[in-house]
Amino acid sequence: MNAKIEFIKNIPSEQTLKKSLHHLVIVDSRSTKYPFEALLKNKLKRAGKKLADLSKAPITTELDSGGIISWIGHSYHLNPFQMHTLIRKGFNILSQDKPTKISITFLPKDIKDSWVNACVYVSLVNSQVLLNLKKGAKNVALKNLILAGISKCDLSKTLALVNGNTLTRNLTITPPNNLTPTIYKTKVKQLAKQYKWAYKDYNMTQLKKLGAGAFVAVGQGSEPEDAVIVHLKHTSKNSKKTIALVGKGICFDTGGHNLKPAKYMSGMHEDMNGSAVVLGIMQAATEAKLPVNIDCWLAIAQNHIGPKAYKQNDVVTALNGLSIEIVHTDAEGRMVLADTLTMASREKPQAIIDFATLTGCMHVAMGDRYSGVISNQSDLACMAVGAGAESGERISAFPYDEDFEEDLESQIADIKQCNLEGGPDHIHAARFLGRFVENDTPWLHVDLSSSNRKGGLGAISSDVNGFGVSFGIKMLENLIKK
Repeated sequence: MNAKIEFIKNIPSEQTLKKSLHHLVIVDSRSTKYPFEALLKNKLKRAGKKLADLSKAPITTELDSGGIISWIGHSYHLNPFQMHTLIRKGFNILSQDKPTKISITFLPKDIKDSWVNACVYVSLVNSQVLLNLKKGAKNVALKNLILAGISKCDLSKTLALVNGNTLTRNLTITPPNNLTPTIYKTKVKQLAKQYKWAYKDYNMTQLKKLGAGAFVAVGQGSEPEDAVIVHLKHTSKNSKKTIALVGKGICFDTGGHNLKPAKYMSGMHEDMNGSAVVLGIMQAATEAKLPVNIDCWLAIAQNHIGPKAYKQNDVVTALNGLSIEIVHTDAEGRMVLADTLTMASREKPQAIIDFATLTGCMHVAMGDRYSGVISNQSDLACMAVGAGAESGERISAFPYDEDFEEDLESQIADIKQCNLEGGPDHIHAARFLGRFVENDTPWLHVDLSSSNRKGGLGAISSDVNGFGVSFGIKMLENLIKK
């Protein structure tokens, strides 16, 4: 993020505003004697609206100098998601011109830092350069952001979130031929070097020797066998708390022998989004200097078809000794996460949070506006719902009752991978994964049903939205306080 941010304490005059082309102005029903007041009021009168209506939808006015103002209504009654959505809609009007300079003017004198940070976040995160492989594509990033009507405020966390979210989106949209497990591992190594994270990886040979049969079952179907579990460590000075983050990194998911039809295989390069979210959180936490140690575990593999690929009715033994009856090869995510969660829990962190685009069932339950969480501790699930509300990335919690596991009883193994009778597969998946979390570690499972929403979601305009980075940082902050 290279945009220059300038603070101007006073409200600029009309003549000053005319010198720039793109303006975002935050106004409320108490605002009086402000630049282009008559212009706005005439537009509102023509539209049959009042100033207070701008907190529901923005309005634009054009200046005779060629500039454009997007007016947004300030309100204390908007929750973070509503605030982000409103600002995004106002900003999108300006972003169509791909501006390199934008001014944001805050008219309310008692504007809170939360509004300032939200406006900066939305403006910057939607102005970042995302991967574009079109011939002759011109990447235009915002270079100057002017904040008028306020004194300086701390934007360090906001800038870190912009960078973390951008990393997540760029990794997620990368085509699968450009992000194989081998390439992905190299990128992670580069990030580890840049941010001074400790790096270690476990290749297929090592994982076979360790007895990580659940992960190996999926990885063995690819040629080359370059599946890998990557372990990163971020150490913070004066912190005794360690939180483990686990990410599903399936670089492409064919469904294996239970091959997906074309409609559902398209987009499966995004099945590594959970690992990308974890990396985005790691980067943002490092840049924001959060006082917490982070253990990061990435389960990186592909789910391919071939003579060595695992198949229905195979029985494999996981790292913790549990035998698993394979029921459906497209349930590979829970297989790679099983052994990875065991490895993470054996380090005895204070808590584990895993992120995964895991089940279509969660998408059916939640749509693409919310993501769902399931936890082995109810207070952790409640904390997650609260963190989702605070961050503007909405979360809903689902049950984790023991009797759901009756549906996973196997006649030949310790547990079935899933079942073919339908039902709440998102809960079945969590009950399955919970069997591999050791040491009674508090554990939160995040099923990212909202990782891709057409037209964007909340603060983010792009379909792939990086959902989970802001939520993850808020969870870390709350766990630090706990």
